[in-house]
Amino acid sequence: SHSARSGVGDWRVGGRRKMVKIAKKTGRKGQEPVTRDYTIHLHKLLQKIQFKKRAGRAIREIRKFAARAMTTKDIRIDTKLNKFVWSNGVRNVPTRVRIRLSRKRNEDEEAKEKMFTLVQHVPV
Repeated sequence: SHSARSGVGDWRVGGRRKMVKIAKKTGRKGQEPVTRDYTIHLHKLLQKIQFKKRAGRAIREIRKFAARAMTTKDIRIDTKLNKFVWSNGVRNVPTRVRIRLSRKRNEDEEAKEKMFTLVQHVPV
């Protein structure tokens, strides 16, 4: 039974790998400016985080999420989003936050990164 189970795992991994490859091909064509909306469930990302570090950690997690979703290193968090995360104090971070991620061209400076991501709060 064990060998059969590992076989299933291999097949799943193979399928996933194939999907990743396809995604990579489309993604590597060059990053265009794009805007998408997401909901981040902050509550599950902040479990077992001590109170005095929660809001700060929430901002870091949003940053991490944006970097993964938009594949840019340069992430800029809007002040309104920051205010919303901190609105209930350090400890009581809102359970979920709805955000708009906009990947934009970096025109102002000759930066290392061609694109940056602007993270804005979508009031729901």
